[in-house]
Amino acid sequence: MSSRQQQKHPVRCSVSKMRVSHLVGLVASAAAVTIKVSPDNGKKASPLAYGLMFEDINHSGDGGIYAELIQNRAFQGDQFTPATLSPWEKQGSVAGIQLTKDTPKPVSPSLPYSVSVRATVDGLDEEVGISNPGYWGIDVLPQTYTGSFWVMGDYKGNFTAAFRDAANVNPVYASTKIQSRSVDGEWTKHEFTITPDAAHGHKCRFALTFVPEKPGQTLYFNLISLFPPTYKDRKNGMRKDLMKAIEDLNPSFLRFPGGNNLQGHWEGSRWRWNETLGDLENRPGRTGAWTYFNTDGLGLIEYMLWCDDMKLEPILIVWAGLYLKGIVTPEEELEIFIQDALNQIEFLTGDASTEYGAKRAALGYPEPWKISFVGIGNEDQFSAGMDSYNKYRFRMFYDALRKAYPAMTLLASTVEIADPIPDDVVLDYHDYGNPNGAVRNFTLWDDEGTSRNHKVLVGEYGVARANGNEVLWKDHLARPWWIASVAEAVFWIGNERHPDKIYGSAFAPLLQHVDQYQWSPNLISFNANTSATTLSTSYHVIKLFSNARFTEVLPVDNSAEYNPAFWVAGKNADADKFLWKAAVYNVTGDDEEVDFDVVFPGAVEGSSAKLTVLTSSDPLNENVLGEADVVVTETRNVTAGQDGFTFKLPQWSVALLDWSVGA
Repeated sequence: MSSRQQQKHPVRCSVSKMRVSHLVGLVASAAAVTIKVSPDNGKKASPLAYGLMFEDINHSGDGGIYAELIQNRAFQGDQFTPATLSPWEKQGSVAGIQLTKDTPKPVSPSLPYSVSVRATVDGLDEEVGISNPGYWGIDVLPQTYTGSFWVMGDYKGNFTAAFRDAANVNPVYASTKIQSRSVDGEWTKHEFTITPDAAHGHKCRFALTFVPEKPGQTLYFNLISLFPPTYKDRKNGMRKDLMKAIEDLNPSFLRFPGGNNLQGHWEGSRWRWNETLGDLENRPGRTGAWTYFNTDGLGLIEYMLWCDDMKLEPILIVWAGLYLKGIVTPEEELEIFIQDALNQIEFLTGDASTEYGAKRAALGYPEPWKISFVGIGNEDQFSAGMDSYNKYRFRMFYDALRKAYPAMTLLASTVEIADPIPDDVVLDYHDYGNPNGAVRNFTLWDDEGTSRNHKVLVGEYGVARANGNEVLWKDHLARPWWIASVAEAVFWIGNERHPDKIYGSAFAPLLQHVDQYQWSPNLISFNANTSATTLSTSYHVIKLFSNARFTEVLPVDNSAEYNPAFWVAGKNADADKFLWKAAVYNVTGDDEEVDFDVVFPGAVEGSSAKLTVLTSSDPLNENVLGEADVVVTETRNVTAGQDGFTFKLPQWSVALLDWSVGA
């Protein structure tokens, strides 16, 4: 039995039992359903219905969407994570490589550590240096890679940058020579490109070497960087395959930079926006909240460029005085952090005449960005944060931000915040439940929000556990199961029914490096192999729904109650079409199909609509990296009869009916 099967089998059994013992709480019916969509009295749809939540978890940033290929490129560390040489190794006849600090001097105050490479006393003909395996491999393809490194020490020869096999046994796959400009006592930056003539797989490593000019010669290296071609050809940019997969979701917003990774565990470990700016040699990095060090190469400006490139609404979350270890900033000490948040917003939105807008302009971005949404903290109901959030932290941030930016939409970090709060506050809802819970949440907004006059952003959502598992951190699914994705579809449909209450929704986490991760399940899984990126079953559902946007959600006249089928209808005035989204989740496990007659306004007998249906052969199917996609997509034309568009949907299915007016 494979390790994957060993992990999956016990949970599979528990879900099978749940079909009898825990699913009876939801009533099932397989009666035919007639749905008449009204053209009048609709609700304006939210333009932010589907979006993204991103934080650096599961190496989704460093080693993931941030395209840097070299792991530990600058030997960064802090008080919580000591600097290290790992995973660097010696290359050639090297007497030793050593992590050095401030010797003879650092590249910058932000990067105090470097590596010294010392040749043997008699090795004058063989290349010596260091090599790096990347983030569990480097994908070598016939394309141009762009690199750079800093070096110090008197040397007049050539450096060699090369791709080699993982074991350093086979010949060099590709290499390039860089003429040294290195001198004693000063750091010099060297840049290069390297273009392999063939693909060599993703288990490669990068080597940087030189031929010593004298016995025992020592050179110092730092900030050794290597990028493949990036999304939109951005310098210091993003990994193309992952960004393309995200782009195909047609998202509308980006909530960043966290998430727990915003908060940090201890005092001094929070995400500090001003230390993620400018040249890489001026970014010290920090210990992230998810067990690994963050380079902060993916910084505040890179997030904003991501929003620019995908035309996303930025939803900026600011740190609000709470660390994950339950450390709360006292009221009398909070003002400095409120001012820091104001400085950050001015940096992004202020013109060049403002203090912080001028700093942005000096970095090469003279035009300000627009920030319409700011969230105050993250999940302040946890980490012993609720009491202080209710008493003073939220209100102090809110008052200062509202005074400075009267038109800005401000979010509280939890729906559990106590009244009274201002009417214009948006609540941030997070949930990682099980499939049955997601289906029950179809009606969550029928009542929630009517008693509290606040709109909601579903900032983080995903089915993380099997039915019967109510413990947040226990026995998570390794990957989304099809039953979970159908249940999420029911929840997304419930959200879209209430655009007057729900701004939008985001699945979380977004990305997972399968060789090193801390949370599952995730929407997109990947490794160093850029051709192996795996789109989960939940990805397929969100892609279907997000690419079929409403401009108006319309009332429907139903011949049957919701359950086991769930639906929402609307129109897209821009495309002049009517849309109907549905999911079938029969909690009894009955495989009987559900009959539908859908009547769109203006559709007549003979009208033709496109029906797309997502299914899978087993509700516990999952998409696994390196294996075939388990989601079956069927698209066909449906011709309207006297009763409208008539068709059947099977158990555990998700569907979209799309009719262009006049077709």
